[in-house]
Amino acid sequence: MTIDRADVIVTSPDRNFVTLKITTSDGVTGLGDATLNGRELAVVAYLTEHVVPLLIGRDESQIEDTWQFLYRSAYWRRGPVTMAAIAAVDMALWDIKGKVAGLPVYQLLGGASRTGLLAYGHASGKELPELFDSIRAHQEQGYRAIRVQTGVPGLKAIYGIASQSAAAGGGEARYDHEPARRGARPTEEDWDTRSYLRHLPGVFEAVRHEFGADIPLLHDGHHRMTPIQAARLGKDLEPYDLFWLEDCTPAENQEALRLVRQHTTTPLAIGEIFNTVWDCKDIIRDQLIDYVRGAVTHMGGISALRKTLDYAAMYQIKSGMHGPTDISPVGMAAAMHLGLAIHNFGIQEYMPHGARTNQVFQQSFTWENGMLHPGDQPGLGVALDLDEAGRYPYEQAYLPYNRLADGTVHDW
Repeated sequence: MTIDRADVIVTSPDRNFVTLKITTSDGVTGLGDATLNGRELAVVAYLTEHVVPLLIGRDESQIEDTWQFLYRSAYWRRGPVTMAAIAAVDMALWDIKGKVAGLPVYQLLGGASRTGLLAYGHASGKELPELFDSIRAHQEQGYRAIRVQTGVPGLKAIYGIASQSAAAGGGEARYDHEPARRGARPTEEDWDTRSYLRHLPGVFEAVRHEFGADIPLLHDGHHRMTPIQAARLGKDLEPYDLFWLEDCTPAENQEALRLVRQHTTTPLAIGEIFNTVWDCKDIIRDQLIDYVRGAVTHMGGISALRKTLDYAAMYQIKSGMHGPTDISPVGMAAAMHLGLAIHNFGIQEYMPHGARTNQVFQQSFTWENGMLHPGDQPGLGVALDLDEAGRYPYEQAYLPYNRLADGTVHDW
């Protein structure tokens, strides 16, 4: 077979998604996720104008060769737009290969290394009672590991608090599923690191007192601390035995993690904004992190992320694949297949998509007792309803941004 056509489909049921659909000369189809939150149309143009014309007539079975061709022939390598586009092609070709073989993709990757994937959910609250309610609600949904995000006294709106105002200036919309707000301009949130550092340890003390020592707890610093601030937080959180502290300082400054590591034994997770193995090569080699947070969608697909995680396994570093709702159901399915197959799986982030998204993308995964499984349908196990997708055209949306009290733009 050869690739007969490739279509780029943009749909916005609960948020914007970019999907590549490849069709072979024998009519077999494969899906890939190319969603880049807040910059979706950049990937659409890259795929439509530059990648799709190169795919027509290629042998659909040559996944590795196609990956290397798209990566190396462009000369201008890496970056989120390029790697999301390549990831979509890679996923779609794995989907096709699984359908041709009559096997789920994880079987093509070597078979299952476990019975299911431990997943964590996102609990949040402005104050402790609301946070506790959110944790209990997640436990009722089956989650056995929970990320804890909390409001900070004096701050109106910060990342990860679903029930707060979506903008520091007002508004009532929740963002349980997606912080990117639809509209012509991004919303503004506020931040104060000193207040956050004073407040957060007490929150985890209260959570441990309420819910006990057994539940794995995670926290996301979302790149907002300097290295010495991150070191202090990691040390202050040690009594509460976190599963990990995520993105404690901006990931671009990788040498900073050496300072953090010197001061705390709290496990560190980094990588959701990385795009290739080169972004995390040194911090893996120097064992400055414990979990790689890369997403299949943003790191070049199943083929590329598998190689990165195999490299990480040499240093006893595990996966913690990015999986909120800015990863489409296609990208989530790819992550599940990869996570099931690799030996050094750690945990999978999992935020359920909204009802409209689940109508557009029909999925075969299971969620039981806090564990995900991609299912055993051939390929990735996701079907796209084009008619349903057509009901939800693209809507411009931006992620928020932060300002400090003096008006300085800060990391969000």
